[in-house]
Amino acid sequence: MDWISHALTVLFIVNILLALTVVFLERRNVAATWSWLMVLLFIPILGFLLYVMLGQNLSRRKLYKWNQRMQERMQTVISEQREQLMNGTMTYLNPMVSEYRDLIYLNVSSNDAFLTQDNSVDIFTDGISKFSDLMLKIEAAKSHIHMQYYIVKNDALGKRIIQALTKKAEQGVIVRFLYDDIGSRSLKDSFFRDFLKAGGQKAAFFPSRIPYLNYRVNYRNHRKLVIIDGKIGYMGGFNVGNEYLGMNPRFGFWRDTHLRLTGSVVRALQSRFILDWNLASSTAVEVNQCYFPEREEGGTSQQVPIQIVASGPNEEWPHFVYTFLKMIHMAKKRILLQTPYFIPEESMLNALRIAALSGIDVRIMIPEKADHLFVHWASLYYVGELLRAGVKCYLYDYGFLHAKTIIIDGKMASVGTANFDIRSLRLNFETNALMYHEETAKKLEATFWKDMEGCMELTLEEYEKRSLRIRFLESISKLISPIL
Repeated sequence: MDWISHALTVLFIVNILLALTVVFLERRNVAATWSWLMVLLFIPILGFLLYVMLGQNLSRRKLYKWNQRMQERMQTVISEQREQLMNGTMTYLNPMVSEYRDLIYLNVSSNDAFLTQDNSVDIFTDGISKFSDLMLKIEAAKSHIHMQYYIVKNDALGKRIIQALTKKAEQGVIVRFLYDDIGSRSLKDSFFRDFLKAGGQKAAFFPSRIPYLNYRVNYRNHRKLVIIDGKIGYMGGFNVGNEYLGMNPRFGFWRDTHLRLTGSVVRALQSRFILDWNLASSTAVEVNQCYFPEREEGGTSQQVPIQIVASGPNEEWPHFVYTFLKMIHMAKKRILLQTPYFIPEESMLNALRIAALSGIDVRIMIPEKADHLFVHWASLYYVGELLRAGVKCYLYDYGFLHAKTIIIDGKMASVGTANFDIRSLRLNFETNALMYHEETAKKLEATFWKDMEGCMELTLEEYEKRSLRIRFLESISKLISPIL
């Protein structure tokens, strides 16, 4: 028995030392520190191995690099816009946009998210229309197709897209396909065989160097971007798979929001793709005019002012935390929020509370169905915290809600890949479009009101009736929510 007592003592001391290591390495995030200490408490030693895989900090690492010419061009545009915004000399095609000068400046100065105003936006809310439109644009491509998705599946939709891309590659069109190694972990090399033979190029983001073990498993490229001929861009929530067409019986109709963009904003999407591609691929894209064509004169435009905001775990600042906080604080009448996962940071939770207690109409829509149970239970916990402040919550039951949309006062909106949870805010590589355009915001609002027809409202009275089992699961999920 002495050896058992000795082994337990050694195990305890080693676990304490590992816990101190976690405390030192996670100095900047108290919530994450406590979550990892909980893991170490319940899973000694092994918990630290999980931390090494899931908890490494990429903050401030220089992952992305532009060539000198492109860097100089970018900095010139950013410097000019920053100075114009600061001095009040920025020319707005729509005077309403000046109301959001502070938000625009925040993302110009900290995120290099330059503002473009000559853009058109088309909104897709179902996968059939989105992918039908995308296929038409792929078939019409003349110069290049840059495609990037978090999840790509080898099913009917996946095969349909890769066959279309293969055909374009055979025609001499430059085609690059970037996917996330974790999100598309079931994808085999055979999926790309004909595509590569035809001259297409593919790359995996943060691939595993060791089979079945990826030490960067916690950092995922969650972006969904397509750029065609440098003139048309797609971005939003849809991945590539049959379920996004509503063909998975478990979820039924898949409700998402995706954008087709034209105008100068496509340059920002192109820049983001090239940065991600050059990080993931051994064959770098050389920046030239064909990828950034001049906008044709006389082209139709809704003149939608847009900023493309990108964030990732390598950044010094959590851009979407700051952006969403600023949007909430700028609201005067309404905040409409749709997200499949609602795990906000405390500052964001307080901002929504303050808005509701100040008389602002705050409405949050999350799915009634769960694709990740712990995340769903944690979402319900945080929603319950807001119901007490007067926030209205709706559970979407018509299918599965995957849209990531925030609309402020029916005047400006954010649509993209970033969920309202800590994973998107701190861990994933994400991209959103901030649109300062009343007509576009009103369209998104109309969709929100229509979605409410497929929802059940979760009142505070109903929430308080939940069972002890659900209360327990919510509490456990809340404790580990910073690392979900």
